[in-house]
Amino acid sequence: MKKRSDCGCPGARPVPRTRREFLRTTSNGFGLLALAGLMADRAFAGLSSNAPAPHQPPRAKHVIFCFMDGGPSHVDTFDPKPMLTKRQGEKIGSAAVSKRAQSGADRVWLGSPWEFRQREQSGLWVSDLLPCIASCADELCVVRSLIGDQPLHGQQALLLHTGRVTGNAPSFGSWISYGLGTENQNLPGYVLLNNDWIPNGGFENFSSSFLPATHGATLVRAKGAPVDNIVPADSGGLQKRKLDLLRVQDAEFAQTTSDESAIDSAIRNYETAFRMQSLLPQIADVSNESSATRKLYGLDAANDYQKYYALQCLRARRLVEAGVRFVEITCPLTHSNNSPWDQHGDLKKYHSENALITDQAVAALIVDLKQRGLLDQTIVLWAGEMGRTPHTPKIKETAGRDHHVNGYSICLAGGGIKGGIAYGQTDEFGNSVADKPLTIHDIHATILHLLGLDHQKLIFRHGGRDVSLTDVHGMIVRDILG
Repeated sequence: MKKRSDCGCPGARPVPRTRREFLRTTSNGFGLLALAGLMADRAFAGLSSNAPAPHQPPRAKHVIFCFMDGGPSHVDTFDPKPMLTKRQGEKIGSAAVSKRAQSGADRVWLGSPWEFRQREQSGLWVSDLLPCIASCADELCVVRSLIGDQPLHGQQALLLHTGRVTGNAPSFGSWISYGLGTENQNLPGYVLLNNDWIPNGGFENFSSSFLPATHGATLVRAKGAPVDNIVPADSGGLQKRKLDLLRVQDAEFAQTTSDESAIDSAIRNYETAFRMQSLLPQIADVSNESSATRKLYGLDAANDYQKYYALQCLRARRLVEAGVRFVEITCPLTHSNNSPWDQHGDLKKYHSENALITDQAVAALIVDLKQRGLLDQTIVLWAGEMGRTPHTPKIKETAGRDHHVNGYSICLAGGGIKGGIAYGQTDEFGNSVADKPLTIHDIHATILHLLGLDHQKLIFRHGGRDVSLTDVHGMIVRDILG
């Protein structure tokens, strides 16, 4: 006689199981679900072995994103404004006040403490704050007309990384990993080179969110062990047997759940971690680089922050050389503040410190990629989440600048980007965009285009609709393409 649960009658309810039967049949499943969740939350990346082909022939293969967390001042780096110096100390007036910026009519204009000069053959204007990057002017495309959404670090950092101020969406690097996979089956598609500081917005900046967990960022530290648990505790043979057992268990469990993608991601993460054990430590170890290369990046610097940032930039080159699609490098936080470049006060002191830490290594990265023939296929993006106000509450030695999203600058190099140019402009004070306004969605769409991906076709079905990085926004900025 059949049990009622086996009769196939509509509306029939299964016979309750004993507690022992329940634990015996589900404990492994719960463990695997927890593991998949942890892998997604902590962004253990994997690879996409069946990634679709690009939508069109690509100009570039890789992206290195140098994230200047906190918002470097556009009027002190790439957007010269002589009028600020001429009118320094004068009240900005009600006409310059904006609801989307920290401003008030009684604030005063603040000139830049750094001189601007035209650099190299292109004559691109770059300030003395970034002398090494200035020497790469002919490779740089400076976009001076970015407009943000909210003058808040967390929201703007998430917008820059995920295309949304609310989070809960895949990172830019995750979308690229999802669309293209990795060129090296022994490495993940997305690597985060962290400098002991997590930006506002947290790990959501680097998460795969609803994309398969294999496309989140693999974190590599500057100090100490680059990656946790990368050294095998067992022999190769024993590890292989354990992985085979896990694969069988995962496959059996996948048959009992409707969400096979999470289990598949867990399997791929195990396998990728196994393959990474030998290759990733080799890439992270730069001891075999020539003394000239190490000196170029600044690995001999007396400043520890500068030395570790240089190490991560050199690792970035090695990672793209090995086939990683997207590499992000974060800045260290050297002082008690909200973000490294967030200088509401002591602008000159701390912008100079941040420049000292990052300038040489970023320039070295561009130079090194070019001399190795990699710059043509690698897009280097230098960007903060916002700019800084061209005005301040009061002129004093420790004056600073506040949050500004009405017009700010980022720069790009390589990978099909036209070098030695400035695109767009702000008004004479750098207070708002005066020509060719762009949003970060436009930058995302353009970079995806150079990678051979159509931002309107790179989609993932989630929540009952097709979701993309740029959503309903974004256009390809063809004027900056070489």
